[in-house]
Amino acid sequence: MFLAPGRHQLLSEIAIVALFVLSLDLILGYAGIVSLGQAAFFGVGAYSAGLVAIHLTNDAIIGLIISAVVAGLVGFMTSFLVLRGSDLTRLMVTIGVTSLLGEVANKAASITGGADGLQGILMGPLLGMIPFDLYGTTAYGYSLAALFLGVVLAKRIVTSSFGLSLRAIRDNPLRASAVGIPVNARLVAIYTISSVYAGVAGALMAQTTQFVSLDVFDFHRSADALLMLVIGGTGYLYGGIAGAVVFKLIQSVLSDATPQYWHFWLGLLLVVLVLVGRNRVIQGIANLLRLRGRESSPRTNDGRVSTSRS
Repeated sequence: MFLAPGRHQLLSEIAIVALFVLSLDLILGYAGIVSLGQAAFFGVGAYSAGLVAIHLTNDAIIGLIISAVVAGLVGFMTSFLVLRGSDLTRLMVTIGVTSLLGEVANKAASITGGADGLQGILMGPLLGMIPFDLYGTTAYGYSLAALFLGVVLAKRIVTSSFGLSLRAIRDNPLRASAVGIPVNARLVAIYTISSVYAGVAGALMAQTTQFVSLDVFDFHRSADALLMLVIGGTGYLYGGIAGAVVFKLIQSVLSDATPQYWHFWLGLLLVVLVLVGRNRVIQGIANLLRLRGRESSPRTNDGRVSTSRS
């Protein structure tokens, strides 16, 4: 709560995006399912949370649970379609599912608001006690708590026997099937769990910003999540979160410094990162920090760094 005072809205957005990237890491990093359609479940969760707040209840927790269930159901129903075929086929199907859902939201304007977006979302006090404020303080704490719970649950999932079987499937599906692992059932399960995570992220976005538009189904949202995962590293859980934090902070700094050209500098940084390699960049930053630490340390008469403590 006391980190970066005045930037709670940015921190809330980072927490939501990190949860969204975590959903992609579960299927790509641990199960080997490539996808460019995570925005489909993000959008379903966002619209579900918005509609629940408008027509059913403005309780944020109930809206979050309902949105997670709806996104999970959509993920379960589409998993049988997405998991068929090779990686390239899966990519195309995930993009197609996202486009289909986005078009449905656009055509059902009487329910979703169409191109004008879903407006009139008013959230009640969190847990009946803490109102959402204009500074985003409640939204930040709420999003961070959801991210923390998501990471804890994801950690238990990937370290369980179920998670270990997913790694076996990722490394060699034929061998995993030969030793008795139900490959398709495990993939459907993790795909559904992943869609729940993405739906929760979308619901958090709708509840904290109190607005939903067709942008939630945008292809760039899925592509950005994949970039963040590449930056942070797949199959680590924390790698996706670190990638989301780095990406959003760089985006925020560049958009403030160069509002017109921040896309160019962000793209250039990503190209350098890919060409040089993430590990080399991290090692270079670590060496630079170590060098600066030595320069600022007191030295003895012969020029060596003093290790004595006062």
